[in-house]
Amino acid sequence: MATSCDLLTYLQSLPSAVLTRLYQHPPSCLAVYRSLSELGQLYIMRVLFIERPLPLADINSWALPGNNLHAETLSLLNKLHIFEPVLIRTGQQQGYQLNQSYQTNLRILICGGGQLWAVPGHRGDDKHSRDIPYLNDYADKKWENILNFMVGGSEKLDSEIVQVLQYAGLMSQASSRHPSFITTLGFQFLLMDTQSQIWQFILQYLNTAQDRGMDLIDCLKFIFQLSFSTLGKDYSTKGLTESQLTFMYHLCQFGLVYQRKSSSKRYYPTKLVIQLTAGQQSRNTSQAGFIIVETNYRVIAYTDSKLHIATLALFCQMQYRFPNVAVGTITRESIQQALVHGIKADQIISFLTQHAHHNMLSKAHILPPTVTDQIKLWEIERNRLSFQEGILYSEFLSVTDYEKVKKYAEDLGVLLWSNRQRRLMVIHPDRHDEIRHFWKRQKSS
Repeated sequence: MATSCDLLTYLQSLPSAVLTRLYQHPPSCLAVYRSLSELGQLYIMRVLFIERPLPLADINSWALPGNNLHAETLSLLNKLHIFEPVLIRTGQQQGYQLNQSYQTNLRILICGGGQLWAVPGHRGDDKHSRDIPYLNDYADKKWENILNFMVGGSEKLDSEIVQVLQYAGLMSQASSRHPSFITTLGFQFLLMDTQSQIWQFILQYLNTAQDRGMDLIDCLKFIFQLSFSTLGKDYSTKGLTESQLTFMYHLCQFGLVYQRKSSSKRYYPTKLVIQLTAGQQSRNTSQAGFIIVETNYRVIAYTDSKLHIATLALFCQMQYRFPNVAVGTITRESIQQALVHGIKADQIISFLTQHAHHNMLSKAHILPPTVTDQIKLWEIERNRLSFQEGILYSEFLSVTDYEKVKKYAEDLGVLLWSNRQRRLMVIHPDRHDEIRHFWKRQKSS
């Protein structure tokens, strides 16, 4: 999952009035800009300092006729209400102009000026100050607690965090008496890179923010503002709204923000939130790769993390475990089991690549091609058959009755299968009642 796509898809679902209010906040404008493709960024720069609307014909001249990427970029900018359609008086031509709030605040970012985005920490030394290694360790442990909880660990989470997991479909619970368990989407979530996981988690949290009485725009502004903070620097809670203070409390549960206690007047953004709008996902150099994949399908993981081993067990047959190392094998059965849980071959390959040991990075292929090709072949093998619900119609008294019902089903587009010789057909269940009534009318007539 691409993180920028998740954010942009979410923003497209917001009303234009909400987006215009969001674009009054400079960090939000920059965060959206960095999430766009290079072409989208180029189009914004071309019109940023133009005060008048541009005719659509002029904008279309930026690309060759029929260029799909050009059309898709314009459509996205329109849906984000960055490019707003207008009618130009001369000849009533159709055109676009940049959203005024977005244009004003993006200019401020480029040319300088404006107010401080966040209030720096109080003057004087903080006797409880935290350095970067401490913040990194804190962030990793907090986020790993959430992932460990998903795979059945003994970690305890805030009830509202568990509710977000359930709302996102990552975990489910049969009843209040039974513990939560991981879902198919949850298995896929575990194989994502950390940045994608965090974005998905935050966007699902924002979907429930208004139900908690929180201001959605205040929350979005705060998360964008945090993403441009300086790691290791403390900031003051002065000026934060009630919604932002509540949001910050939950961000501390995620490991995105450190606050010594809820009443503290200082907070420290961690690496997890600062990396959120860093553009395209890059390999996390602060976390060394730990997986070696051999051509004989053996997987060696140099880790003692229960989470890493539990994640590998989703698609590997684990065989040995020693201090700081675990060994497993990728087999047809283990891959088929992963596919049953909704995990895709590309997700498995992506996970192994992201966490590959540094000794493998110097090779022409980070993973052995024989292994990656075989994983894809096992997925294709499973996808040879597709299953679809249907209702069997049989025992037609004559070929004429059979042909009438079959034609009626074909006209409705719900005929899944038919056998004229045996007078059998399978119909999609959505129109079963309608076809059954038609058949009864035919028999009675």
